[in-house]
Amino acid sequence: MQISEIASKIIENISKVIVGKEKTIELVVTSLFAGGHVLLEDVPGTGKTMLSKALAKSISCNFKRIQFTPDLLPSDLTGIYYFNMKTQEFEFRPGPIFTNILLADEINRATPRTQSSLLECMEERQVTIDGVTHKLDEPFFVIATQNPIEIQGTYPLPEAQLDRFLMKLSLGYTNKEETIQMLTRFREKNPLDEIEAVVSKEEITKIQEKIKEVYVSEDILGYIYEICNSTRMHEMVQLPASNRSFIALMRASQSFAAIKGSDFVLPDYVKYLAPYVLSHRILLKNQYIIKNTKSVDVINEILEKVNVPSENFAF
Repeated sequence: MQISEIASKIIENISKVIVGKEKTIELVVTSLFAGGHVLLEDVPGTGKTMLSKALAKSISCNFKRIQFTPDLLPSDLTGIYYFNMKTQEFEFRPGPIFTNILLADEINRATPRTQSSLLECMEERQVTIDGVTHKLDEPFFVIATQNPIEIQGTYPLPEAQLDRFLMKLSLGYTNKEETIQMLTRFREKNPLDEIEAVVSKEEITKIQEKIKEVYVSEDILGYIYEICNSTRMHEMVQLPASNRSFIALMRASQSFAAIKGSDFVLPDYVKYLAPYVLSHRILLKNQYIIKNTKSVDVINEILEKVNVPSENFAF
């Protein structure tokens, strides 16, 4: 089965639960296939948890949810070594981080110390505890959420943490037609209870490796460079895109191309994904933040100015 067919099945399956958000679901699947993670910034009650559970069930993966709070400790995530009185030995008790799909709910409510415990997990797919490294199961996909409105008692995510997320997305509210459709589905039963897996987690792991084979021409690589590098010269930007941003945009474009049934990356894919991949990776200068300028506006401005390649990008 082609990657595009598998992606369509997953998106269609999740759409049985999440109404009217096919575009966002497609981007979540793009991030999963690319081996990245997603930050969902949205108000409570928009379906973030439901989306995560539906995704986990669709790909036959283990799912765990962690409610981040100020008193949450790093060991509450990663696990601890405890002394077993029966065996008279120290044994490892794994934390909820040892799963396939992890929902880090309201991640900005935890202290920076706890937030930082996710850095190694998200980037290297491993946890080091008391000097011992434990590999995480594959695939490992983090969906973190934060409320953009309520900031009391929260700790803003540091730039190093934000840089670990492949995309920053938002579900948003449904319109009247979508809301009525949602209410109809949930009137007598929860559609989440009825969806079944359409692909195995082993197939997802294979897809993640296959994505890397999608062809990216020199012109496209140059286009990616010009977009990311423009953030380093923009007058509004204080912290520009990191080197990881270049790789993130390329990998996301490869994944999106495969989902669209293409074996090579087009400039349109790069341009479409750039705001989702780059907007949370740059920091604007204070004078522009005060004026309510958004980083996504800067990225869109850059996309308008950077020349788009116009050659043949196939092999």
